Amino acid sequence: MGIGDDAVEVRAQGWRTLAALHGLIETTLERALIRAVELSVVEYTVLDALARQDGWHMRMQQLARAAALSPSATTRLVNRLEERGLLTRILCADDRRGIYTELTPAGRDFLERARPVHDAALVDALRDAEGVPELRELAGTVQRRVPAPGR
Repeated sequence: MGIGDDAVEVRAQGWRTLAALHGLIETTLERALIRAVELSVVEYTVLDALARQDGWHMRMQQLARAAALSPSATTRLVNRLEERGLLTRILCADDRRGIYTELTPAGRDFLERARPVHDAALVDALRDAEGVPELRELAGTVQRRVPAPGR
């Protein structure tokens, strides 16, 4: 193997490690959120992204980027959350073609109930990952960057 090949393998191994950690975290979050509040990780991601916006709303294409979804998948997701009363869609005042998605008061309350479940599951997933030799270093790095719940 040449120098170039070694560099490619190092990057590939790094990517595989990152993907494995992501999978472990996402699975842990999904199980905890579904069990406790009947919310998927991507649904939580959408509610959380909206809550972090000024005015608690975003254009649909912004929401698609935040949730890493296609436009059609975002529409289906927003439809489901709207049916549950957690989101609403409103027309943009200055561009009648633009549609915003906005958290409802019920959506904000629901997110506040879901957030501690999410945060605790994230801490658990990172702790579990630190017990896996291949994931230990990366999980430790992420753990140092994630503030403890309540901070």
